[in-house]
Amino acid sequence: MITSGIDIGSVSTEVVLVGEENEILSYVVLASQTDMEKTANEALDAALEQASLTKQDIDYTVATGYGRNNVPFADKSVTEITCHAQGAYHLFPNTRTIIDIGGQDSKAIAIMARKNREAKVVDFMMNDKCAAGTGRFLEVMAGVLDVDINDMGTLSQKASQETSISSMCTVFAESEVISLIHQKLPKEDIINGLHTAIARKVLSLVQRVPIEEEITLTGGVMKNIGVCEKLQQELAPKKVNLPDEPQIAGALGAAIIARKHVAVQ
Repeated sequence: MITSGIDIGSVSTEVVLVGEENEILSYVVLASQTDMEKTANEALDAALEQASLTKQDIDYTVATGYGRNNVPFADKSVTEITCHAQGAYHLFPNTRTIIDIGGQDSKAIAIMARKNREAKVVDFMMNDKCAAGTGRFLEVMAGVLDVDINDMGTLSQKASQETSISSMCTVFAESEVISLIHQKLPKEDIINGLHTAIARKVLSLVQRVPIEEEITLTGGVMKNIGVCEKLQQELAPKKVNLPDEPQIAGALGAAIIARKHVAVQ
């Protein structure tokens, strides 16, 4: 049995194919386009090519994420909260809290384990009204600092001091960063301060769930080692898990949920 999970976000689209034992056969991450159906098709085709499979080999497809209703070939759509919970739980079965930071929103999810290896969502909080602390926020700051967003994590590790960023509003933070640049503060110190501010902003959301061990970090922003380290520091001494590929947790969860639907048919 082969199933696929498609997570269409506002910034990126992920596809995961899983096999008989829920092992990952292949995965693809692409930038989301205006035409979400086209993006979903391209991502699925790329994942199938990696696994040397065809669409006919797929038994069931679940779509999730912001654009989940724009995947006409999906057999079912499931909320991203449920899919992220299942994906994180599959990777780390002792997970009880999930922190997900994506391109446009951040989420805190509290789960419990069911006997059938399912993750049950018991509570969640979302910050979806503001870009503060998300991938979009970091993208804007990278532009102001004239650095590659993919380099921000390693640059922050070279910081010599902690710089305070008082505002997490993207507009105000942009002005604050420009002011710090004019003060000749090193970019590494400014980025370090941004990462600290992001971690504390996210933690204020997570504490409303509340936080229980173990904690798993997911989402594209978790590929930034600077943000992850700050979150780990703020959460210490609690155990914090970081997947090898944190960006595919939602699509992985969708693919695993797809298997459950095949099993009951």
